[in-house]
Amino acid sequence: MGQIRDIMKKNVITIQEDTSALDAAKLISEKDISFLVIVKDGKPIGVITERDFVRKIAAQDKQASLIPLSEIMSYKFRWVEPSTEIEDAVQKMLNHNIRRLIVLENEKLVGVITQTDLADFLRSKLLIEGTVKNIGSENS
Repeated sequence: MGQIRDIMKKNVITIQEDTSALDAAKLISEKDISFLVIVKDGKPIGVITERDFVRKIAAQDKQASLIPLSEIMSYKFRWVEPSTEIEDAVQKMLNHNIRRLIVLENEKLVGVITQTDLADFLRSKLLIEGTVKNIGSENS
């Protein structure tokens, strides 16, 4: 079916851990994305999602400008390598009930893969297979 490198997004938006939650929220809004990878010394150390903002700031009526990302970010994140088979990445996401995976190569951030990326890939694959099948049946 292919490897993660074939469908991953390479231009990952990152942010420093000492940035305020407000600045992170503004970046997420400005870039129209659902999460950020948090880095320290150039290495990913966690993620922050729209869901984190709702649960850890808005629902608790906290002031986002006073909260550093290090207080609300998720330090646990799942990752795969670019050479990971797409099926294995899908299984990992299903097993852990997660919506995105960080792509690391030699501990360096090289991309991300989301449920949306996988859905787009699978939709395209199904459309192509359907077209090939139709062409084949027309030529029979």
